[in-house]
Amino acid sequence: MPKIVDHDERRREVLSAASRVIVRDGIDAATTRAIAKEAGYSNGVLAHYFADKDEILLSALRHSHRRIRERLTGKVAGMTGLAALREVLLDNLPLDDERAAETRLEVSFWSRSLAAGRLAEVQRAEAGELRAAVRELLGQAREAGELTVDDDLDEVAERLLALMDGLSLRLLLYPDRLSRDDVERLMLRTLERL
Repeated sequence: MPKIVDHDERRREVLSAASRVIVRDGIDAATTRAIAKEAGYSNGVLAHYFADKDEILLSALRHSHRRIRERLTGKVAGMTGLAALREVLLDNLPLDDERAAETRLEVSFWSRSLAAGRLAEVQRAEAGELRAAVRELLGQAREAGELTVDDDLDEVAERLLALMDGLSLRLLLYPDRLSRDDVERLMLRTLERL
């Protein structure tokens, strides 16, 4: 009797393996051979599910974004305005091992995105969704009277996202200088000033 293979599960295993290789060794080390070895499969298995290395990498990034969205949707269920905004921004900071790995994965793609049009499109679309969510929550907060600043909300959204990216990167690069508690405190102070 032939072995029954769950193709969706196998794809997820390959994408998880690709993410682990990228987070641990860097995106340049994420060769199909390294990914296959990490997943415990042959290169031939990868070729069955993905056209090439770029498709694996792009799929790994999308898979990570999908997991983050699902987690975040659960966290903010029933919340609006500043309460939801607080959760969105804190969830996107590397404040625990899971989110640190997600941030490392994301940051690993940044330089590659500058040279790869398809990857850049995905990055921009995903970042656009996050920006739209932050902007929407700021609008809700203003309507509810939760904001004391009269600044343009598009600019506020950009400042918050830039702070989130900067704090994330600084925490990963300079853990001796900045702790997870410091990063959380800095983000919360910024939100309190709104």
